Amino acid sequence: MNELLDTISLVLILAGALLCLTAAIGVLRFRDVPTRLHAATKPQVLGFALICLAIALSLRSWEVVAFLTPVIVIHFATAPLSAHMVGRQAYRNGTVDERSLYVDELAASRRTPPR
Repeated sequence: MNELLDTISLVLILAGALLCLTAAIGVLRFRDVPTRLHAATKPQVLGFALICLAIALSLRSWEVVAFLTPVIVIHFATAPLSAHMVGRQAYRNGTVDERSLYVDELAASRRTPPR
């Protein structure tokens, strides 16, 4: 049974590392802020969760699970929030290509009120 759990841990670490690698490549290769943020949050968060799960499986301790659970939950909460804030600031700075947006929901907030 221990060999099976070690093999599952190895596969999870490898999958998590590949997801984190694809996130890093996406951040370097994509051309604009929204696509870079998508690459930075989605696969990276899942890769981090897989690596934490692999650590919990390999150490086989409830204390490790109790420690890693809030770490994963906090990471799931803060990564999309920080990406949203960076994307919003990039939009305000004008570094987002507005022609590539399908729907510009923030355009109404940029208009000046009538006098």
